[in-house]
Amino acid sequence: MRDYRDAKAMAKALRESLAARNTEISHSEALEIVARQFGADTWNILSAKIEAKPEPAGVVFELAVPIMRIFDVAKAHEFYLGFLGFSVDWEHRYGDNFPLYTQVSRAGLRLHLSEHAGDATPGSTVVVYMKGIRAFQKELIGKDYRYMKPGLEDEGSRLEVTVIDPFQNRIRFMELKD
Repeated sequence: MRDYRDAKAMAKALRESLAARNTEISHSEALEIVARQFGADTWNILSAKIEAKPEPAGVVFELAVPIMRIFDVAKAHEFYLGFLGFSVDWEHRYGDNFPLYTQVSRAGLRLHLSEHAGDATPGSTVVVYMKGIRAFQKELIGKDYRYMKPGLEDEGSRLEVTVIDPFQNRIRFMELKD
Protein backbone atom coordinates (compact mmCIF):
# COMPACT_ATOMS: atom_id res chain seq x y z
CA MET A 1 0.00 0.00 0.00
CA ARG A 2 1.29 3.45 -0.88
CA ASP A 3 1.73 6.25 1.64
CA TYR A 4 2.73 9.93 1.50
CA ARG A 5 6.34 9.02 0.59
CA ASP A 6 5.00 7.76 -2.76
CA ALA A 7 3.35 11.10 -3.55
CA LYS A 8 5.49 11.88 -6.61
CA ALA A 9 4.79 8.48 -8.14
CA MET A 10 1.11 8.91 -7.38
CA ALA A 11 1.07 12.33 -9.06
CA LYS A 12 2.74 10.85 -12.14
CA ALA A 13 0.19 7.99 -12.25
CA LEU A 14 -2.65 10.52 -11.90
CA ARG A 15 -1.36 12.60 -14.83
CA GLU A 16 -0.96 9.48 -16.99
CA SER A 17 -4.43 8.22 -16.12
CA LEU A 18 -6.02 11.57 -16.90
CA ALA A 19 -4.00 11.93 -20.13
CA ALA A 20 -5.35 8.55 -21.27
CA ARG A 21 -8.81 10.13 -20.90
CA ASN A 22 -7.74 13.26 -22.85
CA THR A 23 -7.54 15.43 -19.70
CA GLU A 24 -4.28 17.27 -19.26
CA ILE A 25 -3.01 18.70 -15.97
CA SER A 26 0.43 19.99 -15.10
CA HIS A 27 2.82 18.07 -12.91
CA SER A 28 2.48 20.73 -10.19
CA GLU A 29 -1.33 20.48 -10.32
CA ALA A 30 -1.08 16.72 -9.85
CA LEU A 31 1.27 17.19 -6.89
CA GLU A 32 -1.17 19.65 -5.28
CA ILE A 33 -4.07 17.20 -5.71
CA VAL A 34 -2.09 14.35 -4.16
CA ALA A 35 -0.97 16.58 -1.28
CA ARG A 36 -4.60 17.43 -0.48
CA GLN A 37 -5.49 13.72 -0.55
CA PHE A 38 -2.97 13.22 2.26
CA GLY A 39 -4.46 16.10 4.26
CA ALA A 40 -1.74 18.67 3.49
CA ASP A 41 -2.80 22.17 2.42
CA THR A 42 -0.08 22.41 -0.23
CA TRP A 43 2.54 20.32 -1.98
CA ASN A 44 5.28 22.27 -0.17
CA ILE A 45 3.96 21.12 3.21
CA LEU A 46 3.78 17.47 2.12
CA SER A 47 7.19 17.74 0.47
CA ALA A 48 8.75 18.92 3.73
CA LYS A 49 7.24 15.91 5.49
CA ILE A 50 8.63 13.58 2.82
CA GLU A 51 12.13 15.06 3.10
CA ALA A 52 12.20 14.92 6.90
CA LYS A 53 14.29 12.04 8.14
CA PRO A 54 12.34 9.78 10.45
CA GLU A 55 13.77 9.03 13.89
CA PRO A 56 14.90 5.47 14.48
CA ALA A 57 12.21 3.39 16.17
CA GLY A 58 12.14 3.93 19.90
CA VAL A 59 14.02 7.26 19.94
CA VAL A 60 12.11 9.86 21.96
CA PHE A 61 13.63 12.93 23.61
CA GLU A 62 11.69 13.79 26.73
CA LEU A 63 13.31 16.65 28.62
CA ALA A 64 16.46 18.75 28.58
CA VAL A 65 17.71 20.04 31.93
CA PRO A 66 20.46 22.68 31.68
CA ILE A 67 23.20 22.74 34.30
CA MET A 68 24.08 26.21 35.55
CA ARG A 69 27.49 26.67 37.22
CA ILE A 70 27.28 28.45 40.57
CA PHE A 71 29.95 29.53 43.06
CA ASP A 72 27.93 30.68 46.06
CA VAL A 73 24.86 28.82 47.34
CA ALA A 74 23.43 31.83 49.20
CA LYS A 75 23.69 34.05 46.08
CA ALA A 76 22.20 31.26 43.92
CA HIS A 77 19.27 30.88 46.31
CA GLU A 78 18.72 34.64 46.41
CA PHE A 79 18.52 34.73 42.60
CA TYR A 80 16.83 31.45 41.64
CA LEU A 81 14.51 31.03 44.63
CA GLY A 82 13.93 34.60 45.79
CA PHE A 83 13.97 36.51 42.49
CA LEU A 84 12.88 33.95 39.88
CA GLY A 85 10.50 32.07 42.20
CA PHE A 86 11.91 28.56 41.75
CA SER A 87 11.69 25.89 44.46
CA VAL A 88 14.35 23.39 45.50
CA ASP A 89 13.38 19.85 44.41
CA TRP A 90 16.43 18.12 45.87
CA GLU A 91 20.03 18.74 46.90
CA HIS A 92 23.04 16.44 46.83
CA ARG A 93 26.52 16.59 48.33
CA TYR A 94 28.97 13.70 48.50
CA GLY A 95 29.64 14.60 52.12
CA ASP A 96 30.24 17.46 54.50
CA ASN A 97 32.22 20.30 52.97
CA PHE A 98 31.61 19.07 49.36
CA PRO A 99 30.16 21.09 46.46
CA LEU A 100 26.39 21.32 46.06
CA TYR A 101 24.47 19.81 43.14
CA THR A 102 20.75 20.67 43.22
CA GLN A 103 17.62 20.82 41.12
CA VAL A 104 15.29 23.80 41.17
CA SER A 105 12.01 24.06 39.28
CA ARG A 106 9.08 26.26 38.48
CA ALA A 107 6.04 25.70 36.24
CA GLY A 108 7.59 22.71 34.44
CA LEU A 109 11.06 24.22 33.98
CA ARG A 110 13.87 22.35 35.72
CA LEU A 111 17.41 23.63 36.17
CA HIS A 112 20.38 21.95 37.79
CA LEU A 113 22.69 24.23 39.77
CA SER A 114 26.19 22.93 40.40
CA GLU A 115 29.20 24.05 42.40
CA HIS A 116 31.24 21.20 40.87
CA ALA A 117 34.15 22.36 38.72
CA GLY A 118 33.73 21.11 35.17
CA ASP A 119 29.96 20.57 35.28
CA ALA A 120 29.15 23.68 33.28
CA THR A 121 30.71 26.87 31.98
CA PRO A 122 29.89 30.19 33.65
CA GLY A 123 28.57 32.72 31.17
CA SER A 124 26.35 30.29 29.25
CA THR A 125 22.97 31.17 27.76
CA VAL A 126 19.83 29.07 28.06
CA VAL A 127 16.70 29.77 25.99
CA VAL A 128 13.35 28.95 27.62
CA TYR A 129 10.14 29.11 25.59
CA MET A 130 7.15 29.96 27.75
CA LYS A 131 3.64 31.39 27.96
CA GLY A 132 2.65 34.30 30.19
CA ILE A 133 5.84 36.30 29.71
CA ARG A 134 4.18 39.68 30.38
CA ALA A 135 2.93 38.54 33.80
CA PHE A 136 6.32 36.96 34.53
CA GLN A 137 8.17 40.19 33.72
CA LYS A 138 5.77 42.21 35.89
CA GLU A 139 6.31 39.73 38.73
CA LEU A 140 10.09 40.11 38.46
CA ILE A 141 9.91 43.90 38.42
CA GLY A 142 7.58 43.79 41.44
CA LYS A 143 10.22 41.93 43.48
CA ASP A 144 12.49 44.98 43.29
CA TYR A 145 15.62 42.80 43.13
CA ARG A 146 18.52 45.16 43.65
CA TYR A 147 20.75 43.62 40.95
CA MET A 148 18.31 43.40 38.07
CA LYS A 149 15.21 45.02 36.63
CA PRO A 150 14.60 43.04 33.40
CA GLY A 151 12.66 44.64 30.59
CA LEU A 152 10.25 43.09 28.14
CA GLU A 153 11.76 43.24 24.66
CA ASP A 154 9.65 42.98 21.49
CA GLU A 155 11.75 41.11 18.92
CA GLY A 156 9.10 41.07 16.18
CA SER A 157 7.96 37.44 16.23
CA ARG A 158 8.56 36.97 19.95
CA LEU A 159 8.72 38.72 23.31
CA GLU A 160 11.85 38.27 25.45
CA VAL A 161 12.88 38.75 29.06
CA THR A 162 16.57 38.14 29.74
CA VAL A 163 18.00 37.68 33.21
CA ILE A 164 21.63 37.18 34.25
CA ASP A 165 22.43 35.26 37.40
CA PRO A 166 25.24 36.27 39.81
CA PHE A 167 27.59 33.88 37.94
CA GLN A 168 27.03 35.50 34.51
CA ASN A 169 24.70 32.76 33.21
CA ARG A 170 21.93 34.16 31.02
CA ILE A 171 18.40 32.83 30.82
CA ARG A 172 16.50 34.18 27.85
CA PHE A 173 12.77 33.64 28.38
CA MET A 174 10.83 33.81 25.09
CA GLU A 175 7.18 33.79 24.12
CA LEU A 176 6.31 33.44 20.46
CA LYS A 177 3.63 35.82 19.21
CA ASP A 178 0.52 34.30 17.66
